[in-house]
Amino acid sequence: MAFTSTRSVTVGSTVVDLVQGDITCFEADAIVNAANSRLAGGGGVDGAIHAAGGPEIMEECRAIIAEIGRLPPGDAVVTTGGRLPAKHVIHTVGPVWHGGGSGEPDILASSYRRSLEEAHALGLASVGFASISTGVYGYPVQQAARIALSTIRDFLLSHPDTSLRRITMVLFTPSTLHAFEAAFDEIMHFQSSVTP
Repeated sequence: MAFTSTRSVTVGSTVVDLVQGDITCFEADAIVNAANSRLAGGGGVDGAIHAAGGPEIMEECRAIIAEIGRLPPGDAVVTTGGRLPAKHVIHTVGPVWHGGGSGEPDILASSYRRSLEEAHALGLASVGFASISTGVYGYPVQQAARIALSTIRDFLLSHPDTSLRRITMVLFTPSTLHAFEAAFDEIMHFQSSVTP
């Protein structure tokens, strides 16, 4: 599957871009999964990643949960990518939307930040993100897009030494892509190279 950037910007030495497509087909050092606290698989992107990646991912998830009990919202852990094109899967738990007054923005920002910290700690060069919490967890996609891109930008500005050379938002539907494009134009305009 070919992935074509619709927006792209360089922050420091890292390219941040947006593409539309199926994250299970995305080739990167790691992809980020919108997981649940039990790392038990499920619907949406979580189920698709487990189905495409095979049982090795679930085996590692079960071992992690046996050790830590559950993964708190806003945190992240890493497993193999199994049969996926990506070498690793970073599993993060985003917030369930309850109207925005229950700490959801901070938890969502933490999900992106902790995922980037895990990728940086492993010395990875490329990572693809799904849109965290905007599916069954109900986070409004326009608000989630602004948080995602602001957190990525701020992480890169505060980590000029990062190994990451490409961070891609891999967005499944046209409507999600359009919401991220609008947020990108708002947040990344300071040095954005926009492809029509």
